[in-house]
Amino acid sequence: MTWMVALDLGAESGRAVLGFFDGERLQVEEIHRFPNIPVRVRGTLFWDVLRLFDGVKEALGRAARTAGGAIAAIGVDAWGVDFALLDRRGHLVGNPVHYRDRRTEGMMEAVFQRVPPEEIYARTGIQFMPINTLYQLFAMVVREDPLLEIARTFLTIPDLFQYWLSGVLACEFTNATTTQCYDPRRGEWAWDLLGRLGIPTHLFPQIRPPGTILGPLQPEVAEEVGLPHALVIAPASHDTGSAVAAVPFEDPDAAYISSGTWSLVGVEVHAPILEDRARRENFTNEGGVGGTFRFLKNVMGLWLLQECRRTWTARGQAWDYEALVRLAETAPPLQAFIDPDDPRFLPPGDMPARIQAFCQETGQPVPQGPAEIVRCILESLALKYRWVIERLEVLLGRRIPAIHVVGGGSRNALLCQWTADACGRPVLAGPAEATAIGNLMVQAMALGAVGSLEEARAVIRRSFVPIPYAPASSDRWEAAYHRFVRMLSARSAVSG
Repeated sequence: MTWMVALDLGAESGRAVLGFFDGERLQVEEIHRFPNIPVRVRGTLFWDVLRLFDGVKEALGRAARTAGGAIAAIGVDAWGVDFALLDRRGHLVGNPVHYRDRRTEGMMEAVFQRVPPEEIYARTGIQFMPINTLYQLFAMVVREDPLLEIARTFLTIPDLFQYWLSGVLACEFTNATTTQCYDPRRGEWAWDLLGRLGIPTHLFPQIRPPGTILGPLQPEVAEEVGLPHALVIAPASHDTGSAVAAVPFEDPDAAYISSGTWSLVGVEVHAPILEDRARRENFTNEGGVGGTFRFLKNVMGLWLLQECRRTWTARGQAWDYEALVRLAETAPPLQAFIDPDDPRFLPPGDMPARIQAFCQETGQPVPQGPAEIVRCILESLALKYRWVIERLEVLLGRRIPAIHVVGGGSRNALLCQWTADACGRPVLAGPAEATAIGNLMVQAMALGAVGSLEEARAVIRRSFVPIPYAPASSDRWEAAYHRFVRMLSARSAVSG
């Protein structure tokens, strides 16, 4: 009988999920959820990590009371690419900057003037996105940021929280690989790449594998939250790493979509794919559990819907997500599409107006009102998933027979069905709590309660039965996909 806590920090909120493993099945319960609200100060967008840590401690206190203090382990997962810098005493030198901040504008191109993109990809295998840690750090170098002179240690966001809980300074493998500062061939930081860009290499600590037991809770935290015996275990600390660990694969050739603020569309492989055609298609190789890699592409996900909802709420139109999805069902089908990955959709702002502007610029009907805009978002995501799946098949040299959708988006029955229809493949939805479940099962592996990733996935299949969605044969979806691809090609020709 093993009690564990997964602390899952996301872009909108953090939460604690209590897991109970009886040796056969895993049960999970969300114990506490707390907001994660970025703060803009003098033009810079920051994460409020101290407030988040206060939420973490309250969550652990509630978990302790629920389980009677019998919690064996705690693990933290969070988003990738962002980081904290600590001084020689282990104190923050400043609040971490949000990846949606504009400081990285133009930084990719500036880096390419020093190191060709072909070389960066061959060394790191990470897709090119302006938000990547490499370009955030280079922006600090270019601006001669004094924090780089003060700093002694670099930690990714989950590593920071695990340091505050355990006192151990280390970077966990799955999140370290997202930075574009890691060399998967050598299994270490890409030291020479960092040096050529003027990024101080002394900042980067030891990399630990997922499932590393970091140690007991720090005494002052243990006393405050009422957990005198809990261990801190580094799970797959990148949230997608934990989510993919929880994919209940029955066919290893299947693809997954980890659907949340971002949609991560990919497959699990046992070695990174670093050939140049993978670079040209901008796929990424991120670390996984048990010697695996996540070969995938980031697609803008439900962030589009989240920002629309925020904009409408500010205007006095307060719909919840379920109501917006029901509205989308009433709108005419397959009228207009966006490229979810157009750069205009990355920063916060008036997302409905940006979607309408995109459709107008591309000569499509302009969606009017929430029903049509939400339908445009969901259909565009389903079509973009197919576009990515087809490119995966070319790179892998095989057909992908099915798609697992995990994460919060697996609850969106409309998006799951449209994904099956657009992709012409069965979709298996769930578990919705994949990130927390993967986090908990890696902890269970570290504690010896399960012996391997395969055993952990067998537990997940027994505990959480996925919901199947069969593709409906539709000429309309096929015609819509060809329109979508022509639109992407036209946009690429204009921008390129």
